[in-house]
Amino acid sequence: MIPELKVFLIAMSPFFELRGSIPVALTIYHMGVVESFVVSFLGNLIPAFFLVSFLGPISRWLSRNFAIFERFFSWFFKRTERNNNFLFKKYGSIALALFVAIPLPVTGAWTGSVVAFLFNIPFKKAFPSIALGIFLAGVIVTFATKGGIAIESYFGWPALLGALLLIGLLIKVKKNKL
Repeated sequence: MIPELKVFLIAMSPFFELRGSIPVALTIYHMGVVESFVVSFLGNLIPAFFLVSFLGPISRWLSRNFAIFERFFSWFFKRTERNNNFLFKKYGSIALALFVAIPLPVTGAWTGSVVAFLFNIPFKKAFPSIALGIFLAGVIVTFATKGGIAIESYFGWPALLGALLLIGLLIKVKKNKL
């Protein structure tokens, strides 16, 4: 299998998305930055398109035809709206784009598509927001990967590990101050 296809499939996966495909493309396959970004972006965008397009119709069909799904979706929607209503009602598409853009576990295009579905964000707003989030996440991951490669090549693995620990510490301190 050619490296571009492998990177594309990694980007399509719900567990890695482009957060995993860009580092793999740059470090393992030694693909160029632009090629890594474009292949990963497109690979991550395709599932989002289908999820945003079809989650609503599929859930409605399941709810109409199976009582267990009707109970599950009813419970899930009420719980989600109760716990997260403020953020997405107030900021809508912007919150969705930022949610997808944060390169952390459980914040990518797959989850963003589910969030758009749960908060009834229409396709015309949801898909561009998710695409923007994927783009921003790709930029962040590309810079982080290239920066990590540069730190490691100039200073070695201890410096890279130290830099990552420092970033984590700064994030934790800032989070505790909020």
